[in-house]
Amino acid sequence: MVPGCPFIHIIRKDVDVYSQIFRKLFNESHGIFVGLQRIEEELTGKSRKAQLVRVSKNYRSVIRACMEEMHQIAIAAKDPASGRQFSIQVSILSAMELIWNLCEILFIEVAPAGPLLLHLLDWVRLHVCEVDSLSADVLGSENPSKHESFWNLVTVLVLQGRLDEARQMLSKEADASPTSAGMCRILGDLMRTMPVLSPGNTQTLTELELKWQHWHEECERHLQDSTFASSPHLESLCKIMVGDEAALLEQKDLLSNWYHFLVTRLLYSHPTVKPIDLHFYAQSSLDLFLGGESSPEPLDNILMAAFEFDIHQVIKECSIALSNWWFVAHLTDLLDHCKLLQSHNLYFGSNMREFLLLEYASGLFAHHSLWQLGVDYFDYCPELGRVSLELHIERIPLTTEQKALKVLRICEQRQMTEQVRSICKILAMKAIRNNRLGSALSWSIRAKDAAFATLVSDRFLRDYSERGCFSDLDLIDNLGPAMMLSDRLTFLGKYREFHRLYGEKRFVDGASLLLSLMTSQIAPRSFWMTLLTDALPLLEQKQVIFSAEQTYELMRCLEDLTSGRPVHGEPDAQQLQDDDIETTKVEMLRLALARNLARAIIKEGSLKGSRG
Repeated sequence: MVPGCPFIHIIRKDVDVYSQIFRKLFNESHGIFVGLQRIEEELTGKSRKAQLVRVSKNYRSVIRACMEEMHQIAIAAKDPASGRQFSIQVSILSAMELIWNLCEILFIEVAPAGPLLLHLLDWVRLHVCEVDSLSADVLGSENPSKHESFWNLVTVLVLQGRLDEARQMLSKEADASPTSAGMCRILGDLMRTMPVLSPGNTQTLTELELKWQHWHEECERHLQDSTFASSPHLESLCKIMVGDEAALLEQKDLLSNWYHFLVTRLLYSHPTVKPIDLHFYAQSSLDLFLGGESSPEPLDNILMAAFEFDIHQVIKECSIALSNWWFVAHLTDLLDHCKLLQSHNLYFGSNMREFLLLEYASGLFAHHSLWQLGVDYFDYCPELGRVSLELHIERIPLTTEQKALKVLRICEQRQMTEQVRSICKILAMKAIRNNRLGSALSWSIRAKDAAFATLVSDRFLRDYSERGCFSDLDLIDNLGPAMMLSDRLTFLGKYREFHRLYGEKRFVDGASLLLSLMTSQIAPRSFWMTLLTDALPLLEQKQVIFSAEQTYELMRCLEDLTSGRPVHGEPDAQQLQDDDIETTKVEMLRLALARNLARAIIKEGSLKGSRG
């Protein structure tokens, strides 16, 4: 609003393409994406599912690698502001991996009741990883059981279902405190006997539920009998193991988020939860954990949509919350390969997968080198990919010839003839501005642009007129069929051929070519005087080169040229001087032509006489 404001604000779309770490993410994931498009369509059933799960894990490993690298940069940052910025990026990447991992479990693995909980436990353990540093602190101390964080560590291990590790910690407490040794042993036994469905186990869900019910009742009996009454820590652990919600909520700080609370609650209350019931437990866990004190964050809404198996809502929420299209484009593409988005077409002629890939690829084209990745994404969009590529590729700034050749190769591979022509014309214009006539000519030939080839040919001829020699002889000598692109280019090629014949002393062939250039009207009229002047040395040769008929043709051309000259107004000194030179040339030509005609008539007459 300030008049005469001295600032111009440059607004950048998709700023993440300028981040070094995100560029690594884009580059690494590009190969995974292209590989996924080439997965054999005939792969079905388990083999296809296994391959898709492997692709998903590959994507996640790339996210994690970038997250680790960003974390190291955040630690090393000298400036607190940039350190905070990098930490924000770490949390964004962490959230991306958290969401992707959950989608992998629910939509790609499609884990059934039983294995579902095992996957969710791994998910929580992977993303709530403070326990490892806590464990290192406690176990690294002289007396672990007396460490201030000892019971926090044991509690977190129980909350994450890492009961073997919790038992080992309790054995340290038993060794250090004989009074609680008996209680530690009983609780340790309960941990050891908790029924868990292991991946290679053959027992049925019903058998597991019966065993688990029996174990659960045993835990409750110990609580009712006040077995752990003298040790609040052990009693609290036993309450967690029976799924006591109040006891779990007391550990809010150690749980740190509602989805950890959800998985712990399921582990100790509903270990054989079915996928269809997840959303019910997820919603109640969120409500219980937040307790009406705060409203859900965007991440909470995304995870909730996943637990509700609402894929489209997950994608919609992620599109709003995340700063770039990378995540939604690649996740949607993967889910589409899982045949989960087939019914969802958008009203503007494209499906959701293609729409998101087009958006992502468009963002890549904003970057000076990542645009090359964008080409492949457009290639795999059957509806609008080609049109989008054509529009975007025309806007790439052709800063170097190397870059231009890359763009050109991409266009030629895809038979994008209009774009090839446009790029070649741009390069031809640049070359002619830099007075690189050879380069300009080769680009105009490649563009098949007759008008531009004519323009460049004229420049060559003008240069020749001024300097008396041709530049870029190799190019002109090897024009081949390209010579036919325009009349002027044909003339340039043929005129150069005349010079070559003259140089090789093939005067008769040279004379015929020179005459044909004039009589066929292929030579520009402005160049006739130059051609006639070129004929002078041939007219002065000892032997007769031009026949009488050819000499008449040359005379006619000279007369046409001189009779058709415009009449100037008041001539200046330079004009008079130029006219004097021109008059002298014409007189010399007339004289030479007359002499040659006489010699040709005598020669041809004597030849007729000898034949007679």
